[in-house]
Amino acid sequence: MTDYLIVGNGAAGTHAAETIRKEDGNGRITMVTDEDLPFYYRIRLNELISGDVTEADLLAKKKEWYGDQHIDLRTSTRVEAGDAKKKTLITADGQTLAYDELLLATGSHSFIPPIKGSDKKGVFSLRSVQDARDISSWAETVETVVLIGGGLLGLETGNGLRKSGKQVTVVEFFPRLLPRQLDVDGAGRLQQIMEEMGFSFRLGAKTQEIRGADAVAEVLLEGDEKLPADMVVVSAGVRPNMELAEPLGLNHDKGIQVNERLETNQPHIYAAGDAAEFQGMPYGIWPAAMEQGKIAGTNMAGGDLTYDGTTMANTLKVVGVDLASAGNIDVENELDSRILSNEKVYKKIVLQNDRILGCIMLGDTRGFNEVTKAMSYRVDVSAVKDEIFKENFDFKRL
Repeated sequence: MTDYLIVGNGAAGTHAAETIRKEDGNGRITMVTDEDLPFYYRIRLNELISGDVTEADLLAKKKEWYGDQHIDLRTSTRVEAGDAKKKTLITADGQTLAYDELLLATGSHSFIPPIKGSDKKGVFSLRSVQDARDISSWAETVETVVLIGGGLLGLETGNGLRKSGKQVTVVEFFPRLLPRQLDVDGAGRLQQIMEEMGFSFRLGAKTQEIRGADAVAEVLLEGDEKLPADMVVVSAGVRPNMELAEPLGLNHDKGIQVNERLETNQPHIYAAGDAAEFQGMPYGIWPAAMEQGKIAGTNMAGGDLTYDGTTMANTLKVVGVDLASAGNIDVENELDSRILSNEKVYKKIVLQNDRILGCIMLGDTRGFNEVTKAMSYRVDVSAVKDEIFKENFDFKRL
């Protein structure tokens, strides 16, 4: 009987466990996570902050599911060391966990830039349910919030706080919001929507210092502008959790390096999700974590699947507005494109040689799946490219 050990209980780890159980009905599956909740929707943490949902509402899999799948889930369990030769891991409380096949799906953590004063009370980042609890607790007595970083989770955190009555100012180093998902015009449209909601923005701005005697009182920007702040939330991206790479002797750079079977350089050790680096790239998106988890799980159970990358596509809700973005969004507008822009939506299809390279859909994401499929298969769209944004266009024609 095979002993499967999975470190991490997010999208990659859970999809791996589910796949292993389908392939191997008898093997022992143990999952460990340092969080105290089972697999939950991280993207909904802002709704917890605003009070729109409870922690139970966040759960992607109820505790009973793990029992039904005969998966031994151990929450609040942190792995601190390991030995690849002995095929064991050691937890913080001294347990030894043996494995035949190991998956590291350890996820990522918030990156805090070296800003002076970032260690003061009242400075937070949002990555885990515990972060959300801490933010909610501090927010009970504050009025003004400065959000450093205009990325997705940051804006969602800001919206959760805005909905609970706070004044929120966003400080973004880039000259536009969501620089990975939106071009200049799309970001401008989103900013306009958010300003109408009550957000304030400082774009192309750099934080010099977070000030306050003990707790946060103000944020000093380069150029000497001072923003009053009872609370600061830093949203400056994430970094893979690679603490186990060194003790297990794993090759790593931007993440734990894997081949097309999601194997590391050590036999019987796999990596997937935010912690994994494939062909020089840590993907850090939900669809990649799901796909990698399934492939790693299949291979751990004796199958033979290969991974060839995931199209960088995101379907999101930003401050309640639907947004989908994929591929090359042509920020400089150097390529051929088709654009639909009005008060309700901003849409853009980027083309090269009559094939879709990328797209943005803000306010209406209808047809996004068909568009990304056409991108993946490099479909010639010359016959329909001028009709794509006409009303009632049938995206099945792509």
